[in-house]
Amino acid sequence: MTKILVVDDDLALSDVMAFALRRAGFEVAVVHDGVSAVERYPLEDPALIVLDWSLPRMDGLQVCARIRLDSDVPILMLTVHDSDESVVAALEAGADEYMVKPFSPRQLIARIRALLRRAIKEPQEILKVGLFTLDEERLEVHCGDAPAIHLTRLEERLLRALMQNPGRVLNNDSLTLRIWGPGGATNEMLKQLVHRLRNKIESATGAPAPIENIPNAGYVLNLPAQ
Repeated sequence: MTKILVVDDDLALSDVMAFALRRAGFEVAVVHDGVSAVERYPLEDPALIVLDWSLPRMDGLQVCARIRLDSDVPILMLTVHDSDESVVAALEAGADEYMVKPFSPRQLIARIRALLRRAIKEPQEILKVGLFTLDEERLEVHCGDAPAIHLTRLEERLLRALMQNPGRVLNNDSLTLRIWGPGGATNEMLKQLVHRLRNKIESATGAPAPIENIPNAGYVLNLPAQ
C-alpha cells in the first residue's frame, strides 16, 4: 500500500487529511512538527510527503530543503501564502507542488495522485542536444566545458521538454502539462521556473542561456539538434 507522510501542526486538519487519504486507499503516517518530520521520513519511507509551511521547531521550507539533501521523494507543500514570492520560495526549497489553504479533500487527493503518477520513473537516458548533455538520473546538465549544473526535478522536466523540441516554440499550456502534469500550475510558476533555470545556466557558463520567451507564444530552446 502506498504510504503518505502528513506533516501539519493543525491537529484537526491533519486528522481530516489522514481520514481522506485512508479512504482513498493510502497508508498514512502523521507528525506535527518539522524536527519530527526530518527524523521520521527515512523511517517511514513514504511515497510522498504532504508538508505544511508553518510548523513548530523547523518550518516547512527548512524541512523541505533538508529532505532534498538526500531524497527526491515528491513533496506537496501546503500554505496560506499565495504570493508569487511564496511560490518561488517553496519551489526553490525543493517542493514539487504547491497548494494554498483552504482546499477540499478531493483536491488534495487529485494533486497527490498526479504527483505520484509523475514520480513513476521511466528508463533514464542521457539526452544530448547541441552543447547540452542532460543526465536525467543525476539531475544534471553539462553545457560544453562548464561545470555540471545540478537541477531540481521541475527544472529537469522543463529542460528535457525544451531539448526534445529544439527550435520549436512550446506554449505555456504544453510546458505546464509536461512539467506539472494534470494538476497544472500557473503561468507565473512557469515563468519563475524558466527564470531560475536560465540563471543556473548563465552562472555556470558565463553566457546567455539559449532559452527564449516568445511573447504570446511560449518558450523555445535555440539550439540545433545533433
